[in-house]
Amino acid sequence: MSQPTASIPSTTTSSAGRKPRVLLAIATAFGLGYLPKAPGTFGSVAGIALALFPFWLRLGTGNVGFPFGQQPAVDPVLFLQILLTVVVALVGVWSAHNAAKYWDVKDPQRVVVDEVSGQHLTLLLGGFWPRHAIPANQLWSPMGLSQQVRWAAHPLGLDMWFSPNWKYLLLGFILFRVFDIWKPFPARQAESLPGGLGIMADDWIAGFYAALGLWIARAVGI
Repeated sequence: MSQPTASIPSTTTSSAGRKPRVLLAIATAFGLGYLPKAPGTFGSVAGIALALFPFWLRLGTGNVGFPFGQQPAVDPVLFLQILLTVVVALVGVWSAHNAAKYWDVKDPQRVVVDEVSGQHLTLLLGGFWPRHAIPANQLWSPMGLSQQVRWAAHPLGLDMWFSPNWKYLLLGFILFRVFDIWKPFPARQAESLPGGLGIMADDWIAGFYAALGLWIARAVGI
């Protein structure tokens, strides 16, 4: 009687079993989601850093003028903010969706890219104000992050108004965290959307509410 041969386990690793490190890094805001306490709060802090990045970039380059004395039609800081908003939103939906599938959890706590996106949206929309036109020779200068930043009015009649002082950022942070936890209508309902869209959408709505709060604070002179 022949002896049964033991099956030899395969040494080949299936690509399906590999850890998707890149998408998990994005979904967790490069590891912030793994923090044992308040990962969403730290994700919001990352959203503030993302909103300040274009200003830091402008300070670092020291570019306060334009080639040939021409002023571009669109504020480059505002353009970069909008580009970051779109990119983070799209990449966030993708990474959140696949991270949830990988961990087999509908809305993993470790996924904090939604807080990053929502907090950034709060500061972008909360700092977009109708202002008066400013002469081209009075362009933004690197006076430090505590100074108000303005831009000469572009064809749409609006300019970028952003005051990245600590009080403004703190208020935007608090408002976003309140609305993100509270989830007023339709934020909680948005969680039922499929996949990564459901993970991200409620934070976008919280960001809209928080931005509205910043507008109201500005209107009453806070």
